[in-house]
Amino acid sequence: MNVQLSTIILYVKDVQLLKIFYVENFNLKVIEEDPVWALLDAGGAYIGLHKIGDQYLEEIEADHIFDNNTKIVFDIDMDIEAAKNDLVSKKVKMRDIKTFQDYPFWLCDGTDPEGNVFQLRRKK
Repeated sequence: MNVQLSTIILYVKDVQLLKIFYVENFNLKVIEEDPVWALLDAGGAYIGLHKIGDQYLEEIEADHIFDNNTKIVFDIDMDIEAAKNDLVSKKVKMRDIKTFQDYPFWLCDGTDPEGNVFQLRRKK
């Protein structure tokens, strides 16, 4: 079997909030949208934002930040420090820039408004 990644779907509390976040900060294009769904073109794959079912939302406090084990990695074509500083100026929570020995990339993690982790990756 040969496979190709087409879409990653994140279940979210506020589709509109996260759609705006990813469009404004990463220049992703909206392909589809309705009140419970948005599909964003992220280059080689799509990111789907699907509203969490109401039966689950009733149990979640309004200011709850999700803790999950998914990270979306965005390759960038600009200086990683400048990219990080731009996001920080927009009040996006960002971590320190890092790399590893014999690893050809600079990395910087951040979180979206619902706590989903993303990473900026820039070739050295």
